[in-house]
Amino acid sequence: MTDYAPAMLTDQYELTMINAALKDGTAGRRCVFEVFARRLPIGRRYGVVAGTGRLIELIRGFRFSGRDIDFLRAAEVVDRTTADWLADYRFTGDVDGYAEGELFFPGSPLLTVSGSFAECVLLETLVLSVLNHDSAVAAGAARMVTAARGRPIIEMGSRRTHERSAVAAARAAYLAGFASTSNLAAGAAYGIPTTGTSAHAFTLLHDDEPAAFASQVDALGKNTTLLVDTYDIGQGIRNAIAVAGPDLRAIRIDSGDLSVLAQHSRELLDSLGATETKIIVSGDMDEHSIAALAAEPVDLYGAGTAVVTGSGAPTAGLVYKLVEVDGRPVVKRSEHKATVGGRKTAVRRHKPTGTAIEEIIVSQGVPDHQANDRLLQRSFVAGGETVEQPTLADSREHLRQCLISIPWEGLKLSAGDPAIPVTFITNI
Repeated sequence: MTDYAPAMLTDQYELTMINAALKDGTAGRRCVFEVFARRLPIGRRYGVVAGTGRLIELIRGFRFSGRDIDFLRAAEVVDRTTADWLADYRFTGDVDGYAEGELFFPGSPLLTVSGSFAECVLLETLVLSVLNHDSAVAAGAARMVTAARGRPIIEMGSRRTHERSAVAAARAAYLAGFASTSNLAAGAAYGIPTTGTSAHAFTLLHDDEPAAFASQVDALGKNTTLLVDTYDIGQGIRNAIAVAGPDLRAIRIDSGDLSVLAQHSRELLDSLGATETKIIVSGDMDEHSIAALAAEPVDLYGAGTAVVTGSGAPTAGLVYKLVEVDGRPVVKRSEHKATVGGRKTAVRRHKPTGTAIEEIIVSQGVPDHQANDRLLQRSFVAGGETVEQPTLADSREHLRQCLISIPWEGLKLSAGDPAIPVTFITNI
């Protein structure tokens, strides 16, 4: 088996719980589960909701095939009754939550899943797998976009992660504001602009650097990027301009002291008449190294490993917890992992100028509406049927607007409190 349906991307204990619940008659009880983070990763002042669009599509196709059922029976994971139930499984409940591209904070109920216990608990692993990965990538990528101060960033992390997560990471990075990706599958699946030219191997293939550059320019034209640091960067730049002329689109530097090299490269390019040739830098870039180059003559950044690993926070720390059974709030009271019972409703409160000042979360009720409040939750699935959602481009713009709305202190890369406070009001 080399490919897996969404339904099998789950933990065994989801099925053992259903097995027992079907036997004792509790499987059909009406339940509400919520996804939230108890805290943000260390050093972060906000989280970014990402992956919702992917998740809803996966829920739509959440089915157990005959082969899946045969495996579960042979492995004695489920009994015959549960196997029959799984064979007929279709999610018929509701999914509501924060829009993709929305910011979240500790306790934010960013996804709510309601329906029977069995049909909702079965989605737990998939929900957390998608949202924890994509939200972590998007949050790290958003910090890089802020640090870049309007300069474009290329996502190029495919070779630093699993082949499937590379596609999801490219999508999350584009949501966060990256300009393009090197991953062709992400381009084909989501319409993300793709880019890429050559690696050091192409230069080494040829007898000398000018021959490699001439081959690339002959194939791609002058609107290409030449990698100039295979040997000596200064000579590489001279060779690039000698071959392509002063209207070469860009050079790329992938190693060394990028601050010094960017300065020297700009001076050399200008002296050669290539005043419009752009400088792209790459090589283990994250938000801190990007910020350190803010004053240097860099035109574009390429970021890979830090993007696909959430820039040091590879998970968003999201959990999926039962908060209501048959309309009755339920509370987990274990030390350090307590929950707030009851279904939550959340609003973001703003100043008249549009600056966000507070998130209000009410359990078992709705917040008192004030001018400039914005309701945060919307419907994704109603009665098992998916609701039309914004496009990826819409979600990308939504995140951009959200980042503009938070106080400027919330955009700092240094550790600190969440960008805005969260207030809980409970009516239990």
